[in-house]
Amino acid sequence: MAFRKAVRRTALIGGGVLTAAFSLSQLSQYRRKQDRLARVQAAEQVDLPSLDELPSRAAQLAALQNTEEFDVLVVGGGATGSGCALDAVTRNLKTALVERSDFSSGTSSRSTKLIHGGVRYLQKAIMKLDYEQYLMVKEALHERANLLEIAPHLSAPLPIMLPVYSWWQIPYYWAGIKMYDLVAGAHCLKSSYVLSKSRALELFPMLKRDKLVGAIVYYDGQHNDSRMNLAIALTAARHGAVTANYTEVVHLLKRVDSQTGTRRVCGARCRDVLTGQEFDVRAKCVVNATGPFTDSLRKMDDQSTHNICQPSAGVHIVIPGYYCPESMGLLDPATSDGRVIFFLPWEKVTIAGTTDTPTEVTAHPVPVEEDINFILREIRSYLSPDVEVRRGDVLAAWSGIRPLVTDPNSKDTQSICRNHIVNISDSGLVTIAGGKWTTYRSMAEETLDAAIKAHNLQAGPCRTVGLLLEGGKDWSPTLYIRLVQDYGLEVEVAKHLASTYGGKAFEVAKIARVTGQRWPIVGKRLVSEFPYIESEVHYAVQQYACTAIDVIARRTRLGFLNVQAAEQALPRIVDIMGKQLGWNEQKKQKELEAAREFLYQEMGYKARWEQLTNTSEISLTPEEVERYKKRFHKFDKGNKGFITTVDVQQVLESISIQIDENMLHEILNEVDLNKNGQVELNEFLQLMSAVKKGTVSDSRLAVLMKTVEESLEERGPVTVDRSGGGV
Repeated sequence: MAFRKAVRRTALIGGGVLTAAFSLSQLSQYRRKQDRLARVQAAEQVDLPSLDELPSRAAQLAALQNTEEFDVLVVGGGATGSGCALDAVTRNLKTALVERSDFSSGTSSRSTKLIHGGVRYLQKAIMKLDYEQYLMVKEALHERANLLEIAPHLSAPLPIMLPVYSWWQIPYYWAGIKMYDLVAGAHCLKSSYVLSKSRALELFPMLKRDKLVGAIVYYDGQHNDSRMNLAIALTAARHGAVTANYTEVVHLLKRVDSQTGTRRVCGARCRDVLTGQEFDVRAKCVVNATGPFTDSLRKMDDQSTHNICQPSAGVHIVIPGYYCPESMGLLDPATSDGRVIFFLPWEKVTIAGTTDTPTEVTAHPVPVEEDINFILREIRSYLSPDVEVRRGDVLAAWSGIRPLVTDPNSKDTQSICRNHIVNISDSGLVTIAGGKWTTYRSMAEETLDAAIKAHNLQAGPCRTVGLLLEGGKDWSPTLYIRLVQDYGLEVEVAKHLASTYGGKAFEVAKIARVTGQRWPIVGKRLVSEFPYIESEVHYAVQQYACTAIDVIARRTRLGFLNVQAAEQALPRIVDIMGKQLGWNEQKKQKELEAAREFLYQEMGYKARWEQLTNTSEISLTPEEVERYKKRFHKFDKGNKGFITTVDVQQVLESISIQIDENMLHEILNEVDLNKNGQVELNEFLQLMSAVKKGTVSDSRLAVLMKTVEESLEERGPVTVDRSGGGV
C-alpha cells in the first residue's frame, strides 16, 4: 500500500503518467488546462492599438452615462476585476468597469507583494494527492512568468531563504523545493540551491545561528501590488474600456426575457460617490468581481442566495529595512500554530506576514495587536538574539481580507474552495470569486470565456498573454540613467520613478519642479527619507486619484511604508491636489482628516497610542524618573507641569537652533495623548517608559530633548530628523 501511494505521488508530480492517480474526467480537464497554459510558454509580447492620452474621469463618467449598451460591465476594480475589463476590451467587447472606492483599495493592495505559485500548496498537493492544488500551483507558476514579462518595471525575481535547523530536514525541504522548480518547468526563474551554515549566515547575517545546519534558497516573484493593479486598469482604459473609480452599484437592472419569461440582469444603477449623481449603465453581461463583497452583489441579484464568501484576515507589518538583507527574503515554513510567515525586503523596508484569521467583511479592516505581536514573536524566533526586534519598530501594519469561497455548485457547500470559482446565476450574473493575485489573468480569461458562452457575445480570443501593461513598453533596467542625465534627478529618485512608472517615468519627470539647488536640479521630495516627489501627486490625479488617501496608499506607498512619514507629507499632498481639483479650504481640511483617520485605523498608527495609553504603570526606576524630570524641566522653565511649542522654541533659540514651528507642532503632537496642545510631565514619563520597554522606538521628541540636554552641556549638536521610529 505504501508503495502504491508513492507511485501515485510520483505520477502526480511528474505531470506525465497521471492515470495511476486520476480519473478520465480529471485527465480531460487537465489537458484542457495544459492547452491553455501552453500559450503562456509560447507567448510573445502582444502589441494592440491604444490611446496615447488617458481619458479624464469626467470623460469616463460621461461615457458610462451616454453609451446605449455595453457588452460587458465589470463591477470591482481590484486585480481580478481590472483583469476582466482588460480581457474583455482586448477581445473587442464594449467594456465598462465601475469601482465604488479606488482601484486596488481593497485586498489587492494589502498582499504579501509576492507573485508566486505557492510552495505550501504544492506540499499539500503531494502529501494529500490533491489534484486541484497541483493544477492551481502549475497554473500560478505559468502566470508568474507571464506577469514578470508584461510588467518588468513593477516586478522582479526574489530569492527566498528557508533556514534549516535539523539535518533530516535538508533532503525533505530540498526535494520539495526542487519539485517546485520542476513544476515550473521552462518558467523556473532560477534554480534553487542548498547553502552551508556559514554561507547562509553570510547572505543573511541576522539569522539565528544556534543549531542552524544550512539553508535552501528558491526563487519567486515580487511586485508593487497596488501599482500593478493600477497598471492593469490603466491598460484597459487605454485600450478603450470605460473605467470609473468611486462609482458604486446601487442595484442591478433587470428585464424580462421574451423567450423564457425569466428576469435577466441587464446592467446596474450606479452612483458617483463623489457627487451623489445616479445613472443607469446597461450591459448585455454583468461580471461580479468584488472580492470579499461578492455576496453583497449576489444578493442584489437574488436575496435568497446563500453566502459563498468565507472572509479571512491577513495582517502584515513593516519594520525597518536593516532587519533583512536588501535582496534576500526568508520563509518560516512552520510557525508555532502551523501557519507560514514570510519575511521580505520591499521598497527599502521589511515586510513580515501574514496571519490567517476568520473575520467579518468590511471596507476598512484594522490590524489588531494580537496579530502584530504574533508576527513579531515568530520572526524573533528566526533572528539572532543580538537583533532585538522591538514592538516600537513597527512602521506600519495593515490587514487585508482574503475572500475564500465555497463552491455553490458543490454538494458540500461548507467546503472551502482552494482555487477560484466562476458561477452564473439563473438571471445571468457572472461571478468570479476566490483565487489569488498571481492568477488574476487566467481567472479573468476563464470568466470571460464563461460570460461569452452564457450570453452569446460576439468576441475574439483572449489576447492578454504577453500583453504589456502600462509602463512596460520602453522600460529597461538602465532607464533611470537617462532620467538622471536628461532631467537632473537624484539617482534614488530616478530609480524609483523607473521602477514605478516604467516607460511613463519621463512624463512624471517632465512636470517635476525645479529645486533651486545645485543638485538635484528637479524633483522636490515629499519627505526627506523616501524618493517620492511632488510631481507624482500631479501625475496621480491624471491617473484617477481623487483623494489624499489614493495618493498615500496606492499611487505612492507611503502609508504602507511609514505612517509617520505619510502623515508628514499629507499637508503638501492636499495642497497640490487642491490646486488641481479646485478644493476649497473646507474640502482640504476634510481630506486631511480622512487621510489621518485612514493612517490611524487601517495602517497601524492607532497602535502607537495604545502602546502609550494602555500602560497605566510607568516602568521606570526612581533614578530614571528623576533624570527624566530634570530633562523635562529644562524645557518647563515655569514649572507648569507641561511644555508647549513655545517652550521648546525658546530653549532651541537659546542655543542658536532654528526649527520650523510646524515641525515642532508635529513632534509634540506625536506624544500629546489627550490632544490639548501640550505635553504634560506624565505623558513624557509614559513616553520614556515605552521607549525603555521597546514598545515605542526613536520618538522624535525623546531624541530632541535628550540631544538638547547634551547640547546645553556642550556635548553635541541637535538632531531633529525622523529616525525611522515606529508605530
